[in-house]
Amino acid sequence: MKRMALFASGAGSNVLNIIKHFKNKEQIEIALVLTNNPKAGVIQKCEEQGVPLIYLSKKGFSQPHTLLQILEGFSLDLIVLAGFLLKIPSELVEKYPNRIINIHPALLPNYGGKGMYGMHVHRAVKEAGETESGISIHYVNEHYDQGALIFQAKTKLLPTDSPQDIAQKVQALESLHFPNTIERLLHD
Repeated sequence: MKRMALFASGAGSNVLNIIKHFKNKEQIEIALVLTNNPKAGVIQKCEEQGVPLIYLSKKGFSQPHTLLQILEGFSLDLIVLAGFLLKIPSELVEKYPNRIINIHPALLPNYGGKGMYGMHVHRAVKEAGETESGISIHYVNEHYDQGALIFQAKTKLLPTDSPQDIAQKVQALESLHFPNTIERLLHD
């Protein structure tokens, strides 16, 4: 049995997609979802799906020993950042080398780094006049969005696309590719 934890800070659309993808996969279990936001929509989604959720404050995340203690009890094979906005402590990266992955809503190395998440990314892509955007699934290291790439998918952009249109196109790629990439990593 392969076990993973999902980290999320927001509405939880990627988390819900991943939960549904793995619901009937007997060899893979979502051991827990961890959030740093007590008002995140992901909380209700986990309750509705019967997936264990732990809330850990931003201060709790800044104390790596607390986070490591929580995670050690779950024997995790993979940690998946699914809309998680805090920087991962280096102690966690060291404890789980090449076992923490993130999805970024742009084609890295462009439009990555601190503060580049959600609509901030899509507005930057639009303002730059890009003709394509996409997703980047990558390993997490000590720097925002600089870990080794695992997978990228692209979508064409039209000059008339708004940042919201870009977001919809990118979210469609996330839904399609993120769970399959996770599954492939857990079977390798």
